[in-house]
Amino acid sequence: MLDFNLIKAQPDIIAKRLQNKGFVVDFTEILRDDQQRKTWLLEIEQVKAEVNRLSASVPIKKKAGEDVQPIFQQVKQLYASIAEKEKAMKALEVKMDAFLSELPNLPDEDLLAGGKENNKVLHEINPKPSFNFPIKDHVDLAESLHLVDYQRAAKISGAGTWIYTGIGAQLEWALLNFFIQEHLKDGYQMILLPHLLNYESGLTAGQFPKFKQDVFWLERTEPEKFLLPTAETGLVNLHRNEILNESDLPKKYFAYSPCYRFEAGSYRSEERGMIRGYQFNKVELVQYTKPDQSDAMFDELVKKASSLVEKLGLHFRVSKLAAGDCSHAMARTYDIEVFIPSLNIYKEVSSVSNARDYQARRGMVRYKDTTLNKNVFAHTLNASALATSRILPAILEQYQTKEGWVRVPTVLQPFLEGLTVLQP
Repeated sequence: MLDFNLIKAQPDIIAKRLQNKGFVVDFTEILRDDQQRKTWLLEIEQVKAEVNRLSASVPIKKKAGEDVQPIFQQVKQLYASIAEKEKAMKALEVKMDAFLSELPNLPDEDLLAGGKENNKVLHEINPKPSFNFPIKDHVDLAESLHLVDYQRAAKISGAGTWIYTGIGAQLEWALLNFFIQEHLKDGYQMILLPHLLNYESGLTAGQFPKFKQDVFWLERTEPEKFLLPTAETGLVNLHRNEILNESDLPKKYFAYSPCYRFEAGSYRSEERGMIRGYQFNKVELVQYTKPDQSDAMFDELVKKASSLVEKLGLHFRVSKLAAGDCSHAMARTYDIEVFIPSLNIYKEVSSVSNARDYQARRGMVRYKDTTLNKNVFAHTLNASALATSRILPAILEQYQTKEGWVRVPTVLQPFLEGLTVLQP
């Protein structure tokens, strides 16, 4: 949620910054509604002040033996005079809240306007692999090495799914264990979340109401629940409606979960196999910080996500997203993009994002600032660290041999009982 006071103070500037994100907005109506709300509120408060004055006179008049029924009648009339106004003001506030809840986060001012075409590659890490033999794509490698079964997955679930089998399942679990080990070592607290979340969780995360139809909703649940699309949605709600201790910040969490995505994607060649599906595994990092810690913690998350891909020995790059390519709830995002040799393209395996106070305002997540002696909204940040559904294809393709085998990254070998090569 954007700070409405900021909108009122600088409506044209805020509209221009949102336009950099591709979101066109006119604040004229909501500013007019706010003025009407203030007028009604003043009138209502004046009537209630008169009610309080009259009510305070009742004991005095009773003590003097006077009839207080006229006062009660007058109070009743006063309440009746503002009943419709109170109802109208409440409806107006609901309308204003609905408008504000639809607004995306403000992109940071240093971001370029526009979409993907204006993303900027900051740097590339690890040498780009080259091969002196015809390479296979990850789908062929996974099937020939019996790591993944697409046919049986389609049979029991449908398109856009897969089954890890045998050593393929162990390799997937090795990746997750490697990520978890690294995060524990760095002092992050592990969380295992429920996979069914309520509407308020999606609202706080900034996914609802705009993207309510992009998740899987369950029938026969009251209140309605949806399958978490990413562990971030749960983690940024851990402290909803709480006031945190300043000394406890930053709070650093991570969670493993399957992620359930309503739209699996297209049938384009670049989304074959595990590149995009209805369900995939991911480890997610989330931090709650003070505003003055926010930028430093963002840099920390970029380094953490990058270090995992680097330790796996994969060639990848880090890109700074333009304003229009940042997601709805985020102020800035860097993507960690791994190279897929068969397609000669890079695919995002981690989005590192800073929501500033946008999610905290929606979820009323605050901390007691001891210097200012008041409650202040926290900042929330998140990073995938990492999503396996693109890391595993990158490993298969970048580590393949001319025999059609796949070398196992050194850091994963301890989780696979020392296995160094995947072969039929």
